[in-house]
Amino acid sequence: MMDNESICLPCTPEEEARIVKELTEKAESCLKEGNLYYVISSRWFTRWQRYVGEETGEHELKEVATVNQVSTLTKAGERPGPIDNTDIITNGDGRDGGDLQLHRTLNERSDYVLVPQVIWEKLHGWYKGGPALPRQMISVGIQKTLVVEVFPLALKLIDSRDKSEIIIHISKKASLRKLYEQVSTIKSVDPEKFRIWDYFNDCQQTALANSNITLEDSNLQMDQSILIDIQADGFVPSRFGMDSTGNQLALVPMEPQRSSRTIAGGPSLSNGYEPDYGSSLYQGSTFSSVSADMEDAREYVKTAPQRERGLAGLQNLGNTCFMNSALQCLVHTPPLVDYFLQDYTDEINKQNPLGMHGELAVAFGELLRKLWSSGRTAVAPRAFKGKLARFAPQFSGYNQHDSQELLAFLLDGLHEDLNRVKQKPYIETKDSDGRPDEEVANEFWSYHKARNDSIVVDVCQGQYKSTLVCPVCNKISITFDPFMYLSLPLPSNTTRSMTITVFSGDGSSLPMPFTINVSKYGYYKDLFQALATACCLESDETLILAEVYEHKIHRYFDDGESLHSIRDNECIVAYRLSKKQAEFPKLEICHRYLENGKLGERKRFLTPLVTYLEDAKNGASIESAVASVLGPLKRKTFSSLNKSEVIKVNGSVLEESISDFQMDDVFDDGFEDKISEETELSFRLCMTDDRGMSCKPISRDSIVKPSKVVKVIMDWTDKDHDSYDASYLKDLPMVHKPGLTVKKTKPESISLFSCLDAFLKEEPLGPDDMWYCPGCKEHRQATKKLDLWKLPDIIVFHLKRFSYSRFLKNKLDTFVNFPIHNLDLSKYVKSKDSSGGSSVYELYAISNHYGGLGGGHYSAYAKLVEEDRWYHFDDSHVTPVSEGDIRTSAAYLLFYQRVKTSKPNTTMGESSGDRYQYQYYIPDSVDEARDLIRLPTSVAGKKQARVFGTHSDEDGQD
Repeated sequence: MMDNESICLPCTPEEEARIVKELTEKAESCLKEGNLYYVISSRWFTRWQRYVGEETGEHELKEVATVNQVSTLTKAGERPGPIDNTDIITNGDGRDGGDLQLHRTLNERSDYVLVPQVIWEKLHGWYKGGPALPRQMISVGIQKTLVVEVFPLALKLIDSRDKSEIIIHISKKASLRKLYEQVSTIKSVDPEKFRIWDYFNDCQQTALANSNITLEDSNLQMDQSILIDIQADGFVPSRFGMDSTGNQLALVPMEPQRSSRTIAGGPSLSNGYEPDYGSSLYQGSTFSSVSADMEDAREYVKTAPQRERGLAGLQNLGNTCFMNSALQCLVHTPPLVDYFLQDYTDEINKQNPLGMHGELAVAFGELLRKLWSSGRTAVAPRAFKGKLARFAPQFSGYNQHDSQELLAFLLDGLHEDLNRVKQKPYIETKDSDGRPDEEVANEFWSYHKARNDSIVVDVCQGQYKSTLVCPVCNKISITFDPFMYLSLPLPSNTTRSMTITVFSGDGSSLPMPFTINVSKYGYYKDLFQALATACCLESDETLILAEVYEHKIHRYFDDGESLHSIRDNECIVAYRLSKKQAEFPKLEICHRYLENGKLGERKRFLTPLVTYLEDAKNGASIESAVASVLGPLKRKTFSSLNKSEVIKVNGSVLEESISDFQMDDVFDDGFEDKISEETELSFRLCMTDDRGMSCKPISRDSIVKPSKVVKVIMDWTDKDHDSYDASYLKDLPMVHKPGLTVKKTKPESISLFSCLDAFLKEEPLGPDDMWYCPGCKEHRQATKKLDLWKLPDIIVFHLKRFSYSRFLKNKLDTFVNFPIHNLDLSKYVKSKDSSGGSSVYELYAISNHYGGLGGGHYSAYAKLVEEDRWYHFDDSHVTPVSEGDIRTSAAYLLFYQRVKTSKPNTTMGESSGDRYQYQYYIPDSVDEARDLIRLPTSVAGKKQARVFGTHSDEDGQD
């Protein structure tokens, strides 16, 4: 193959793009396990995309951001050099056979791309270079999802004879037999004369049989150790196979020890099922269950001292801190602890098609029991992670993930695995139709409970009221939906200044810059509203916002895009047009001029203009549209076009821009000969296709095919320069840097209640989330209002610190001041039914995220309720922490438990500096009140004392 590649003839950029596109479509049509893909550095691949005129997306943004620092970058439109993958590979130590591996921190699309084997062969034939980084497609999870295994399993092979170490790489889908063959090749030893041991945490776990069981099902983890025990003449195990007394250890799997404290509380093996039940449940994965049970069998023999229960850490298995953080919060949720420490076998639902056959609930319950029985010994959640990867392939591998996403999956999965409803009835919901809210809410909740009934629903699910109002017919729709957690936005008062030039799409006015202030963490719609106010936008008009880069439209802003994604060096422009005109075909005009007066040496210049075409049939219509939009720039010394020749035009958006090579080479030297004098336009115009891959000179009688988008290139001549003042289209202002306007005196702080208010405020639905109004029989952009109706015993607040857009991911480090005691939600609850319980909550766990998106770290704070003491769970490390230190800007998930009070007049709420929980007592008489007031402080502070309005304020005064 490599020999044949050397004879590949050079192709034009258009041909390369076409060939790659066709091969990609063919490869995607026959995806199957075992297909080879190749890893290519995004830095090189982006250059190639720009060369052939493809949309580069976020890869180009990354390169543009560093274009000033890296002098070797290929200029846009130039042919890239040889393929260069050296920036993404690592040379690691002890690699077998020179196998090249990638840096573990790399992310697909931003750091590398994956291309099918046939495309790699073409690219390598055209450009050479490398090195080649082949990766195999595998199937993961019970759904057999096809993914490319970019990071194979890395195992540290230890030789028991001399303790030598070597790193081997092998697919997690490979069998143990394949592992034996690979080790046999490396050590030059017959597979029959050695045994491989699972040596996780440098502790001999189980013997790995030479079988067809996969490494994944054997619970082998990235970067863990395996031990090779080589026989001499006859089998003589080394000292690694001896116990502390020198006795030979068993080299076959031993039966897991029985324990009265099994996963589900019954007298069975530690997997919690009777033998016949377990065999049917774990078909195809029995080895992993036995292996997991053997790994921790000795932990069940002993029970941790009462004072050390719940203080076990979780070992990090390779970027699993996100999982450990969420798990520690869940295993310290009191109702769940009580449930899983008891016998819950009867509630396991194997038949639920929405569940995981009960296996996720069993794995979670087993892990919870280990954590509550192992004292302070850290637990390795290998068996749980294996189940997680099987049912949720998105969490497989060893990349960092979101603890909130994992929490959502776990709660939903545990609910379905423990759902007491075996056959879910079909229920058709009814509209409220003006009925009382209490009646409708109870009806919706009964419908929900008829299909969903589990410990998760009992403890973690609440209900909120959703009100939709049609803006046209004022139809009101009220529904009551369940929730498992509340995702709260983080409102911000920090602003940034932005200067944006507004162009008139119909040529009615000159371009005008406007400077506005918007929230630094706002969205496109906030920018749109501020700019519309500044430029006095009429009710029948609209604005299209776009970024201009290198004199072309680089991208247009989505409605949900975060403004934090706008880079400091961007030029933002807006095109003003009427809403009616926006429905017509759109025309984008890009500008070039002749450099040194030579044809073929054209350069882009000026800001691209966007307008529209109404009833456009030929080139004369396009000419008139261009003349009209340039009208405000016409110098007074020249006559204008006949008004009868001008049609109405206005601006709009396009989805793609024209690449550098097209702008440079679109015309040839015979351009003047292609348009006769009879049909010559006033401007030199060329039409291009949607992708900008072909261009055609335009004459007056050129036929314009009906299309939503028409793209043209305008060549400016000396005559045009004399006729129009192009200075208005030059030197656009860049947006101001946030650092110039944001004060950095202290971190921004908001309250949890502000986040709740932002979550519950009324707002219109987005254009992509339209509501079908039953009154209008049309999709409408209705207004939506949420209210809390029924609160659960456990409520989880998800602080939305991460914002994602097409081009950027961002994290907000805003400090949220949340109550630890007496979180009062009564003012947010709209239900008048007091039987739901108290609306006051106590904080008991926090999932924290530190750092940025690329190299962040998760940990957890959890409270042992019995001790009334907080602890910091940082993977394997567990340390006490004071209550005053748990409020940080790293808080990501907040776990609260309902306070069960016997007195109805428990104080609600907590000031930022008050951490005391106290009660007001109404005395029966004045004498009793006097007696209470005369109580000494030492007595008044005791739990048994009835205190009337006594507490310490921020100054320490009683």
